[in-house]
Amino acid sequence: MKRLLTNILLLTALLGTPMYLALGQDEAVAEVAAEAEAEAPAFTTMEEFQAMPLAYPKFMVDNLWILIAAALVFLMHLGFATIESGLTRQKNTVNILFKNVFIISMGVLTYAFWGFNSMYPGDFNGWFALGTPIANGFEGADALANMTSNYADYTYWADFIFQAMFAATAATIVSGAVAERIKLGSFMIGATLLVAFVYPITGSWKWGGGWLDQDGFYDFAGSTLVHAFGGFAALAAVLLLGSRKGKYVNGQIKPILGHSMPLATIGAFLLFLGWFGFNGGSVLSADPGLVSLVFVTTAMAGCAGGLAAMAASWLFLKKPDLSMALNGLLAGLVGITAGADVISPMASIIVGAVAGVLVVLSVVALDKAKIDDPVGAISVHGTCGIWGTLAVGIFGGSDFSFATQLKGTLAISLFAFFASLIVFGLLKFTVGLRVSEQEEEEGLDVGEHGVASYPNFQPAVDL
Repeated sequence: MKRLLTNILLLTALLGTPMYLALGQDEAVAEVAAEAEAEAPAFTTMEEFQAMPLAYPKFMVDNLWILIAAALVFLMHLGFATIESGLTRQKNTVNILFKNVFIISMGVLTYAFWGFNSMYPGDFNGWFALGTPIANGFEGADALANMTSNYADYTYWADFIFQAMFAATAATIVSGAVAERIKLGSFMIGATLLVAFVYPITGSWKWGGGWLDQDGFYDFAGSTLVHAFGGFAALAAVLLLGSRKGKYVNGQIKPILGHSMPLATIGAFLLFLGWFGFNGGSVLSADPGLVSLVFVTTAMAGCAGGLAAMAASWLFLKKPDLSMALNGLLAGLVGITAGADVISPMASIIVGAVAGVLVVLSVVALDKAKIDDPVGAISVHGTCGIWGTLAVGIFGGSDFSFATQLKGTLAISLFAFFASLIVFGLLKFTVGLRVSEQEEEEGLDVGEHGVASYPNFQPAVDL
């Protein structure tokens, strides 16, 4: 009976509910927890671990939160699909959606067969590690070591699936930037190589305990490791691919409008929702104080980015631009991702606001340089990913060095750029990278998939 009461009180406290306070049990919980911890024997089997009154309830809550966070990050891929398709023309909608279905499917499997054990290799030379397939199961002592808090505050399986959701994101960023003119097969090959081999290398430099981690570089949830990586990989692909037909004519920039702002807006809000899992899950436990702080800094930075982008676009473009506002939300979220756990709520507003202004300036600057990015992915993820990483060195406190942050974000961004330049360059000079002018004019839905996006609602004039 005492053990049952112990488990109930501890689980209640861990979940952060006020019930135990209302019952006047706060001191009782502390006493019971201390007693249980002192009396808890060392465990050698799963059954013994499950019977421990202190460790197992906490382990269950932590592990459940990691899995919920993984599901939220999975939802972000629906957000990417809708915002990318909404910001591009309707004749390419099926192509955009197909690529996003491919990315998550390919991303999880390639990460299982190679990437996970390449990115988290344990002892390695700090720069590169060969990948191997994930474990297929555990028995005996291995089951105990990998499925209890001997491993972490979560299981091996929870760790893998959470990280796998991140891995596919880098390729999704590239998908939006090269939209409306890349060959489907070439994109699929390039995206697979990036997710399977290139992303785990730079990931291991920090999250796998590599050389950047040893240098003190900090990136909590991936402003650089995920977002800047994807942004600069996208930049390389766009430079090789060229701009869409009709985008730049006689020195003039011709806007090519997306076909569905409702879809784009839905996508932005889905991404915002998923970001609570992206950042909140990166705490790697259900720690009430830290998860709560991360939720607050994430929300405040995203909202500040949206407002700042609204103001900047209104000022510079003379009209309040919805697409800029949506990208401002995402820019703020990208900006806070590197330091969501170490930057204060008020400082997170500054980080998000700066990111919101930067994304507008970056989109305009890339357009002037005739670098065609239909959805603003390079600016949102590349430019603001670097800013967010540097912001840790500015607002994160004395434990973080601006110089180290700069070195780390430049190293990863440049590696992503040149590796992608090689990958997509080889594809360009072998199987080809860009569809024909006729396919581009007709739309990739027809040319690549043989179907129309909206067969019953085709306009008289192609938008």
